[in-house]
Amino acid sequence: MSTTATHTAPSPNSRKMLVAMVGIGVLCALLIVVTYEGTLPRVERLKAEALENAIFQVLPGTATTVALQLTDDEQLQPLGDAKATGDVIYAGYGEDGQLVGFAIPAGGQGYADIIRILYGYDPNKEALVGFYVLESKETPGLGDKIDKDEGFLANFDALDVSVTDDGSALKNTVIPVKNGEKENPWEVDCITGATISSRAVGNTLGSSTARWIPLLHQQKDALATMPENN
Repeated sequence: MSTTATHTAPSPNSRKMLVAMVGIGVLCALLIVVTYEGTLPRVERLKAEALENAIFQVLPGTATTVALQLTDDEQLQPLGDAKATGDVIYAGYGEDGQLVGFAIPAGGQGYADIIRILYGYDPNKEALVGFYVLESKETPGLGDKIDKDEGFLANFDALDVSVTDDGSALKNTVIPVKNGEKENPWEVDCITGATISSRAVGNTLGSSTARWIPLLHQQKDALATMPENN
């Protein structure tokens, strides 16, 4: 006994619906791309403005900022209008054109995600003199205290990052300690109830300052006056 398969041709209405759905999908994708491309310049401008305001905050007395790129031979050069191809930090200069200090971006794993920060370094004081959270997704009311808790922020009024006599390394690595146990000026007093987030900041500063501070200390004289044509 043989059986015969029966195939039903798609109805015209089904075809029309499929074409309509594909068309709507393409249109939506196009609108997303156009919206993204249209808003990207504004988003980038707002980010740049926010970063500049953060630099002013972590480097009190700054009137002008200069972006500096680290070259392959570990030299800092003004970035100007060129596109960054290496790590970028920022020099702050006062009204007199003299160096106020450096603002250094850094990031490390927090409780929820990467915490991105900016800290200010005064080479004359050999200390960190400012701290700002650029981006954080830490738990509201707990981890987000890293940019609100006055006691925690006080760590960065004068956090010691002095270098060895030959300038090749920090005398003491910046480390986080439990709340209330800070005994040395290079320690970061963490926040009770936000230990993971505040410790993450301390560890991030420890690794970042170990890399950047000796290098900046060695090149501070070359950058003591604001570069011309910046």
